Amino acid sequence: MPEWVESIIRVAIAIGFVLTTVLVLIWLERKVIGHIQQRLGPMRTGFHGFLQSPADAVKLLVKEDIIPAAADRWAFQLAPALVFVPIFLTVVSIPFTRTLVVRNLDLGLFYVFAISSISIVGIVMAGWASGNKYALLGSVRAGAQMVSYEIPLVFSILGVAMVAGSLNLETIVDAQRGLWYIVLQPVGMFIFLVASLAELNRTPFDIPVAESEVVGGPYVEYSGIRWGVFFLSEYANTFIISALAAVVFLAGWRGPLLPGWLWFLIKTYAIILIIFWFRATLPRLRIDQLMTFAWKLLLPLAFVNLLITGLYLVYDWPRWILFVASVAVLAVASRLVYVVGRA
Repeated sequence: MPEWVESIIRVAIAIGFVLTTVLVLIWLERKVIGHIQQRLGPMRTGFHGFLQSPADAVKLLVKEDIIPAAADRWAFQLAPALVFVPIFLTVVSIPFTRTLVVRNLDLGLFYVFAISSISIVGIVMAGWASGNKYALLGSVRAGAQMVSYEIPLVFSILGVAMVAGSLNLETIVDAQRGLWYIVLQPVGMFIFLVASLAELNRTPFDIPVAESEVVGGPYVEYSGIRWGVFFLSEYANTFIISALAAVVFLAGWRGPLLPGWLWFLIKTYAIILIIFWFRATLPRLRIDQLMTFAWKLLLPLAFVNLLITGLYLVYDWPRWILFVASVAVLAVASRLVYVVGRA
């Protein structure tokens, strides 16, 4: 089989898997939050409501697609694609196992962040093109939030790349053969998880889509399948970010006894469940709190993590020193957050 044909087949399988996973995640989030709130969640459509997501998808497909009279039609129609396409292009370089990967890129980690950052253009375009002041405000919020948290997000991964000595995702997984990087880079994992919530516009960083403030944000004028594309992209991005965290910090498919693909899914879904748990338990931050948290805590913390990692590599410290130093930094940062929050 020609290599280009094999690549097309791999891309189609990967995208089909992610689309199917999105339907599962939508159902899973409703069930998890329902049980946290001591209710059942969807129950009537299929076994335990498992067919609720496909039913909602069909509903969106048949709903009327409305373009507001005040909207810029060309930009309004292009925006969903600019959000949707980059997210699915990132699947190309994420290894599910050593063999289940579309393309093993030497700069895979760089590629993921470079491509995923394009989606902010679509979000800002959606708000601007809608001709609605609430949509514009929501898109400006989303732009400021994603740019602010993109910096500590990238820095959190640089520590891992420094320890592994590579930007190749498979090499990073192989480097965790004896010890997962969540042990060597707990500060990086913390920053990555928090910044990812902001990148995903998930609670407590869902300010761009706050219904009580901006009536749904950049997507307020969208309906039908176009709104469904934004919704789909949000959950697809949740899966991809969680999969990336599983690969970079939790050794991806590596684990005893079970098949590699099963270990990969277990680790990915564990991170996804943490994200869902945050939505059910944490209140929404104010916009000033959100920006302060990024620039005055996460960014300095990311620099300190890079400094400690650099010293570890230059002076060839034992691994336990890096772990102890990282835990101490996290403890000091937690104390500072507590003291400042109480002030």
